[in-house]
Amino acid sequence: MIFKNTYGCTLVLDTPEDATSLENKFSGSSLDRKKTEKPLAKYDLSGFTKHDLAEYGIESNILNEPKEKVLKERDPNKTFKMSRRTKTKIRKKLIAFSRVYNKLNFLTLTFVNKVEDEKAIVILRKFLDNTKKRSVDFQYIWVAERQLKNTAFVGNIHFHIVTNKSWDIKKYWNYWLTLQKDNGIVPREEGFKPSSAFDIKRINKENIKAIQIYLTKYISKNTDEFKCQVWNCSKKISQLYTDFYTNADFLDNAYKLEGDNIHETYSERCTLHFIPLNQQSLKLYHSLDEKNKTITF
Repeated sequence: MIFKNTYGCTLVLDTPEDATSLENKFSGSSLDRKKTEKPLAKYDLSGFTKHDLAEYGIESNILNEPKEKVLKERDPNKTFKMSRRTKTKIRKKLIAFSRVYNKLNFLTLTFVNKVEDEKAIVILRKFLDNTKKRSVDFQYIWVAERQLKNTAFVGNIHFHIVTNKSWDIKKYWNYWLTLQKDNGIVPREEGFKPSSAFDIKRINKENIKAIQIYLTKYISKNTDEFKCQVWNCSKKISQLYTDFYTNADFLDNAYKLEGDNIHETYSERCTLHFIPLNQQSLKLYHSLDEKNKTITF
């Protein structure tokens, strides 16, 4: 049998003998993804970059098509939300991200007035693109969420971003507010400059519980629907590997460390072993961490 391992979960693959070729292989990286050209009319590509298109396997030459042609068959009522598979992917990428970079920050970007989803995503992309131009090795994962506590405009979209960047808070706070104004989002009151519009919290790499709190609060429980993309990450983060294949030794070592703390789930197709993540159990994923540290542009 072959075991597929990712941070905190091992899947037992009851596979044919030729599947043993998977042993010691890594997966989950966009580097291994096959690019295929997809029908143009299915996509609203306004505000997308070539990197965004590549993430979906769409040829970048589509950007040369007239915008009217791209938007012609778009369904204005179509909405998007995080599927279970998407949440699992974000979880894997976020933990892999935290294993490669020593310092991470949790940034929340909110808007000073009501904003449509489509415009919000364009403003966010401008913010990320311009920040990338002014930063060295700027990496991030972002997710969209609905505001519920703001009674002035309940349901307004805002964004949570995990990034390796150290921010000049005053500089980027003013830039975020200026960017909104330049795109038609002006404060409901003159001179209104809420500090909460650009909120930063430090994430300690060694505090895996803090990372899991982020996952639970902003991803696992996120059932919101949007008229725009619901998450994305920088190119290097998409290239991080999130899974690796081993023989039974990996799971044997996990049980030696965590024993009764490992939870098992059975189905007709597979068996899942959920391994609690802590500073001891994370050592089991050393080979995955080292593989990811070799990724360069």
